[in-house]
Amino acid sequence: MKTHNSSFVYFVCLVSAMGGLLFGYDWVVIGGAKPFYEIYFGIADNQTMQALTMSIALLGCLLGATMAGMLADKYGRKKLLITSALVFLVSSWATGASDGLPTFVLARLVGGVAIGLAADLSPMYIAEVAPTRIRGKLVTLNQLTIVLGILGAQIANMCIAEPVPEGAVAADILNSWNGQLGWRWMFWAVCIPSGAFFLLALFIPESPRWLVSKGKKKSAYTVLNSIGGKDYAVQELANYEASSMAHSEGRGALQQLFSPKMRLVLMIGIVIAMFQQWSGTNVIFNYAQEIFQAAGYGISDVLMNIVVTGIANLLFTFVAIYTVDKLGRKTLMTIGSIGLTGIYTLLGLCYWFEFKGFIMIVFVVLAIGFYAMSLGPVTWVLLSEIFPNKVRGVAMAVCTAALWIASFLLTYTFPFLNAGLGTGGTFGLYAVICLAGFLFIWKYIPETKGKSLEQLENELVK
Repeated sequence: MKTHNSSFVYFVCLVSAMGGLLFGYDWVVIGGAKPFYEIYFGIADNQTMQALTMSIALLGCLLGATMAGMLADKYGRKKLLITSALVFLVSSWATGASDGLPTFVLARLVGGVAIGLAADLSPMYIAEVAPTRIRGKLVTLNQLTIVLGILGAQIANMCIAEPVPEGAVAADILNSWNGQLGWRWMFWAVCIPSGAFFLLALFIPESPRWLVSKGKKKSAYTVLNSIGGKDYAVQELANYEASSMAHSEGRGALQQLFSPKMRLVLMIGIVIAMFQQWSGTNVIFNYAQEIFQAAGYGISDVLMNIVVTGIANLLFTFVAIYTVDKLGRKTLMTIGSIGLTGIYTLLGLCYWFEFKGFIMIVFVVLAIGFYAMSLGPVTWVLLSEIFPNKVRGVAMAVCTAALWIASFLLTYTFPFLNAGLGTGGTFGLYAVICLAGFLFIWKYIPETKGKSLEQLENELVK
């Protein structure tokens, strides 16, 4: 069995995965700040503006993901990771400092661009650096840091917010710590990890596969030698060069991606990216206030319940980390999709029959558990694995763009679905989507565990 420089590999992968930490924090922090900034900006009764402020960052993510592939292929993975950290640092501060709604929305949009870049680049970089036999585990580190970012935001929100008395009206909240300063500190808190990410990213190497694609074989050899020694470096360089020669016939990456032989693998990538979002679990984090209040909980209880879901998210992510290279990607995706189908069906029935209290938390936690051990992390693993080296950057950009479109639609439509169908009907709709996702995974998703990226390329692209 090959040996690798574990400390070096884990260091560069963990630093890269800090992009996931910022993604997770930014994605969820707004849910805890929502009851307070909506009153501050006077939009608590405006569904359209509520949906816009909640989802505008996702449009930024779409823009960032769209640019990520082209920029990553041109300038490299490392430079873009550093840029995303810096942009996120500035935008987080600007979000908390906003005194008007337009400034708040613009800062959220810019922050979304940084998250779109990091969310696209982190798993791609890890997959290109990681040794084959532990690639799945290392790519799921990105999801682990996303989960840690989610939990960090949930804990920060709970600790920053002062208890909201039962029966408090909008005027009481507006004039409280929460309404004036608390929600600002929720956004400012992430400036610390984003600054750390910026500094640490300066010390990681460039992706060896990208270096080879640019003819910098000596630099690539140095990185590979640091990962696994001389023999490993020589063997990997030979594999990279063979793959590059197979795609050196003059066509651009985008043209190759949309060629007929790529049709199946591109369809798989886009569908699983969109399904990860349309599976519905993410609305639990973004709209926890509405979901738990519909189950009979007040604002202060909601913040505590959100932390409970974050803990469950973290614990079940470790299940994915320790099983993704053993059970395989397809197995976990199958388990997650059919499990969510059942849980959402039960959860929808509970809302329909107006069940309240602890049983609702149990079902919500189970839903998050199934997602955290399957669709959440494994989608990123598959997306980082299934595309050929030559088109991986642009392919990841296309798929993550599809993911952010799906995320925006999910987040933007929930207030309207919730008002029209009720919370029970909305979760019933998500159950139907999960069943359709299960059938697609069963028929089309390949098993990728234990295979090199070059081997997968030969099997999937014909």
